[in-house]
Amino acid sequence: MVFFLSVAAVVRGQDAHDTMHEVFLNRSGINSIEVPTGQVLAEIGGILNLKFLNRGSPIHITVASSNAGAYTSFFHENLYVVDETLFSIPIFPDCHEGSFDIEIITGYGVMKAAFRVDVVPGLVRPSPGKTREPPLQPVAHGRPHPLMVMMGISLILYAAWLYLKIDLLNTASFATLIIGAVYTWYRQSS
Repeated sequence: MVFFLSVAAVVRGQDAHDTMHEVFLNRSGINSIEVPTGQVLAEIGGILNLKFLNRGSPIHITVASSNAGAYTSFFHENLYVVDETLFSIPIFPDCHEGSFDIEIITGYGVMKAAFRVDVVPGLVRPSPGKTREPPLQPVAHGRPHPLMVMMGISLILYAAWLYLKIDLLNTASFATLIIGAVYTWYRQSS
């Protein structure tokens, strides 16, 4: 069964004939993208796994491919990456050899990086009687980001100020929010 939605590209584990490639986000600056530099290969009938590793603040990214229709049902996906996310793109088992491009966009279109994926015949083929279907629901991984925790504390302090009308709570709310933002800003440089 072939899914024609981008939901077919899902988060899943790695099998013997699947490939894994790392994409680094926010490692060399805000909204920076570092794509794989070597040759990216995907086997016919396999799964191309992209592991997004975020080294800064949580980030929204867009992963898209405009010329992959002959190789996969994947076209476009928006992701929110806190620490790391595994994103899988299934390759059709009956496609031919060739290549397609994957673009990764951050910063609302300001930063963009692309790399080419070469689709090659695989050494290991799944048996025709056993077809594996990846799960349709992505699995959330990661820990709460310190900025999100600080925003929650700030919201509680602000709500308490609205209810109790104690000015110190209002000041503490904004101070907590500013400290969280400054901490997150300087954390990405390390």
